[in-house]
Amino acid sequence: MNILQLEKELKKRLDFPYIWGRKQTNNLDNATNFIYKTNNFEALLAQIDANFKNSDAYLDLKNYALNRWFNFWSAKAIEASFCEHEQVIAHKNSKDKYTDFYISNIPFDHKTTVFPKGFNKSVPYAIEHTRELIEWFYKNQSQQKRHHLKNRLFLVVLDYNNPKDNWKLKSEILWLQKIISTYLSTFDAQNLESFYFQNQLIKSDVIWAIK
Repeated sequence: MNILQLEKELKKRLDFPYIWGRKQTNNLDNATNFIYKTNNFEALLAQIDANFKNSDAYLDLKNYALNRWFNFWSAKAIEASFCEHEQVIAHKNSKDKYTDFYISNIPFDHKTTVFPKGFNKSVPYAIEHTRELIEWFYKNQSQQKRHHLKNRLFLVVLDYNNPKDNWKLKSEILWLQKIISTYLSTFDAQNLESFYFQNQLIKSDVIWAIK
């Protein structure tokens, strides 16, 4: 994966508003699964027009596809950034929804997310109460077929002075690479938060990416 080129493609999406228009559903995901086939932004726009130009919901579908594409390819780049580290082993099945990689033989899925408004607490509070924030993530994020209760690392992006632009930080792959590398260089499994959800033992942590 050419991380530098992918970062350039992701940043082309920043010129368009980040509006979902409607909740994520399995049906809408199925209708926009073409986002997996290209990491080129111009090719994506052409696919959107080809699939939805005659739809009354064109704008909503376009925004939905743009957002899914942006989040998917950002996640792929971040996953690759984890896997470059000597402590990390990529999962052999790239389509496994529960595991992206192993750190010290512990399987993890990773999720890059903006700091959630719905948490209803300040950022300093969240930093001091990581466990509470993680519990909120597991209870409120990634529903329907994206939902699972397995080990997960949350990479939380936050533009402190411009919180409306938090989502744009997902395109800053080279910057995020440095943050990931720093986290992994001091990784200690004993520092992970452990939970029991539905009688399952889960290990998790938050990696902060704040500008």
